[in-house]
Amino acid sequence: MTLSGTYTVNAPAQTIWDMMMDPEVLARITPAITKLEKIDDENFKAIAEVKIGPVGGAFSGNLKMVDKIQPESFKLIIQQNSKIGNAAAEVSMNLKALSEAQTEVSFTGDVKLSGMLNTMGGRVITPVANMLSKQFFEALEKEVNG
Repeated sequence: MTLSGTYTVNAPAQTIWDMMMDPEVLARITPAITKLEKIDDENFKAIAEVKIGPVGGAFSGNLKMVDKIQPESFKLIIQQNSKIGNAAAEVSMNLKALSEAQTEVSFTGDVKLSGMLNTMGGRVITPVANMLSKQFFEALEKEVNG
């Protein structure tokens, strides 16, 4: 399954970059995350509570940030496990300065699902993923504006 989106955030690219590299900020603005622990500059442990259609579950796993080109792009490698299935994803994040005070943030990625998550398919998963990404960028905008 492929996910993608583009959002315009009213902040300089460097400010957005700094926020996305800060685990405390990420924990506050990422929907469903209940815990985000930095292991080193690239690796994090994450716990999330997500409701997908009629089922919900606690996901735990790893998040890795690689291929960082400050303040332009990075790649997220995500591996999350739960009783309702597992999710693995590689997501490319790109930041493009539109002006000194505005940045376009785009993402595209492939997600592989197993278990009940895979059985539910894209019809159920895609709207949830779109809602969570919208909530993330709205929270990022609020964080920027204090």
